[in-house]
Amino acid sequence: MKKNLQNRREFLKAAAMSVAVTDLSGCSEGLQSSASKGGKPNLLFIMTDQQRFDTLSYAGNKILNTPNLDNLARQGVYFEKTYTQCAVCGPARASMLTGHTVAHTKVISNKKAYVPEDTGVMPMKTYDEILSENGYECEYYGKWHAPIFRARLYKNPVTMAGIHKTELGPGHKKAYMQYLNPLYPDRELKKGELKDTLTDRPYLPDPIDRRFDLKKKGKDSNIKVGQSDIHGTTKIPAQYHMPAFEAGEAIHALEKLKDKPLSITCSFHHPHPPYLATEKYIKMYPPEKMVSPMNINDGMADSPYINMKKRTDEKYSDPKMIQYFMSEYYALIKEIDDWVGQILNKLDELGLTDNTLVIFTSDHGEMLGSHGMRGKFCFYEESSHVPMMIRFPGRIKPGTKVKAPVSNMDLFATILDYLDMPPHPSDGSSLRGLIEGTFNEDDTYVVTEWLSDLQGKPSHMVLKDGWKLMRPHPSAKKVKKALYNLNDDPHELKNLVADGADSKAYAVKVTELETCFQDWIMRTSLNRH
Repeated sequence: MKKNLQNRREFLKAAAMSVAVTDLSGCSEGLQSSASKGGKPNLLFIMTDQQRFDTLSYAGNKILNTPNLDNLARQGVYFEKTYTQCAVCGPARASMLTGHTVAHTKVISNKKAYVPEDTGVMPMKTYDEILSENGYECEYYGKWHAPIFRARLYKNPVTMAGIHKTELGPGHKKAYMQYLNPLYPDRELKKGELKDTLTDRPYLPDPIDRRFDLKKKGKDSNIKVGQSDIHGTTKIPAQYHMPAFEAGEAIHALEKLKDKPLSITCSFHHPHPPYLATEKYIKMYPPEKMVSPMNINDGMADSPYINMKKRTDEKYSDPKMIQYFMSEYYALIKEIDDWVGQILNKLDELGLTDNTLVIFTSDHGEMLGSHGMRGKFCFYEESSHVPMMIRFPGRIKPGTKVKAPVSNMDLFATILDYLDMPPHPSDGSSLRGLIEGTFNEDDTYVVTEWLSDLQGKPSHMVLKDGWKLMRPHPSAKKVKKALYNLNDDPHELKNLVADGADSKAYAVKVTELETCFQDWIMRTSLNRH
């Protein structure tokens, strides 16, 4: 066992240096089936944490350069309007893994990721559990952050390293620290440095860092702070940084399982906080080159999230401070893009590309100073709208774009559909019909959820044809309803029903979206586990 661990460590060091209930499937002419390419098709699922929709050069970002993710989008299908089922890690991941709504998984908050199985939370199987039952070798690397008992099928070393009640998931932090300790041991702090709470390694804080001001004022800067309060440049060398480790694990798994039907997930921790990028990547995106959000000064008087705004540090409404935040955030995404390229190159090298379904998405977004806020937890575009692309040579036509709104909860059914698995009930739908043009995009809408704070925030969002309705739970008398026309107001600055009444001008639109919501309630209620 010790020898195997050493070999794995040496490899990583070297590397661093279901058809749904609603069937939307179809078949495009001229595209080959996976069976013609020999054996069961593979799955490679790559996911980031907290990456918003507009952080791709392919999506029109003029500052951030993401050539590898751009190529993946060009080589398959790019979804222009993908929404997370819930804008926080645990609920979002549970919905992606199972294809079920937050109401049905009962993972309404991150805390539910650590409850025992006998609580009835997330009783349904994940797509990997189904694939495993059908002859697939399934391994998962990186952040898990869903109910831990659902990870028991994974036998790869990261899981076996030990399960910790951290948001990094089954054994991920322990495995990374075992890798990092001999390569970059802890050391004494130098002038101006602090230690981060994730790796206990030095970093140079930016002015937006919470402890930066304390240190500057001569106060105690050693106080414990949350990961979201940590901003700056890590002193961990790029070749040993967490994304390098995560990608190295996935590359090693591809080499190990290349002769078997495989499902491998590489779940990157970043660009989730702590917002600590390496010097190599920070230099690519200096703060002074960053452009602050257009809606950073939104007073949000008519917003249902006014209380969130009031609780946010004023630094996140300061354009100069946000430039530091954007620099770190963009640097982390650029680093991940480089490693995604290495993973896809390994797929090519092993001859697996033509028989592998590749998916890229994120669990939720990041406000990044938009509306003067940080983090997620809301239905605004920056928090709920995420990137997503799927590649499958011979099955998905390169250059395909889907403009219709979709949920990444639909990935469960899409995976089972393209991998020719038996039908399995889910609340989502296979995206194959939209991808192959056999389903009318005009008929689509998406509903997302927030169920952990019904009295303080809207509970559901409905989106159709560029119109977004944020609707409070019936019991929440003090939560505002909001209607935004993203076609004319992409930055969500004007709540069209702010006066509390559905004016004549928008009553028809509100009724249309409410009808979509009731249709969604009825449809998903049929799939209750």
